[in-house]
Amino acid sequence: MSAEKPLRRRTAPAIRAMKGGQPIVSLTAYNAAFAPLVDPLCDFILVGDSLGMVEHGMESTVEVDLDLMIAHGRAVVRSTTEALIVVDLPFGAYEASREQAFSSAARVMAETGCGAVKLEGGVAMAETIAFLASRGIPVMAHVGLTPQAVNMLGGFKSQGHDEAARRKIVADAVAVAEAGAFAVVVEGVVAPLAAEITGAVAIPTIGIGASSACDGQILVINDMLGLTPRVPKFVKRYGAIGEAVSEAVKAYAAEVRQRSFPAEEHTYKPRG
Repeated sequence: MSAEKPLRRRTAPAIRAMKGGQPIVSLTAYNAAFAPLVDPLCDFILVGDSLGMVEHGMESTVEVDLDLMIAHGRAVVRSTTEALIVVDLPFGAYEASREQAFSSAARVMAETGCGAVKLEGGVAMAETIAFLASRGIPVMAHVGLTPQAVNMLGGFKSQGHDEAARRKIVADAVAVAEAGAFAVVVEGVVAPLAAEITGAVAIPTIGIGASSACDGQILVINDMLGLTPRVPKFVKRYGAIGEAVSEAVKAYAAEVRQRSFPAEEHTYKPRG
């Protein structure tokens, strides 16, 4: 019998059961360096397609493909034991049909070991969400500002400012909840709308730029740690890691150039 400590991961049903209770804490993480630091403190970790922009220098999430999501998802799952790991389905991997969505989601779950997938869209994706959920794939939905549709939305702009837009976003949230999503990310909407959505659905709402009215919050880890030079206005920086890294590199470079780098540190020793 294995002596290894069994995994104690949170599950999608456990996250769903947090509706209306203790606020849900979540962050994105994309690699084996940050994921284990986030793991014991978050209820779920999202391997978001935002990795295309913050990790790979892409212009938008539209450029991300399924292979890239799987590679990062595998690294995060491998280096964590507690939080539910949710992996984004990237643009073009699920919109064509329910069957395409199932094929992509099944591959992500099988090849990463994650506990759920996330996809963007409301009413238009409800049938797909129901199809996946009925086949054993937990789905987190995403409404409001949906980055994969940024070209249709005209940029990264807050949503729900007029009555028609408000009604549409509420309808989107209700549709994905009724279709079987276990939670829904609500991004970039005005505070009263976030509160209305949270009261209208029986599943947890996870806000990002949507006020504290939601059942939980999520941020891009690179943004909140100060690793990205430009961040959305709603982001609070909880650290200055970018500055710390820059200062450390400056100190290292200065020692190397002055030939004052400790000689013993040049001696090769295998890791472990």
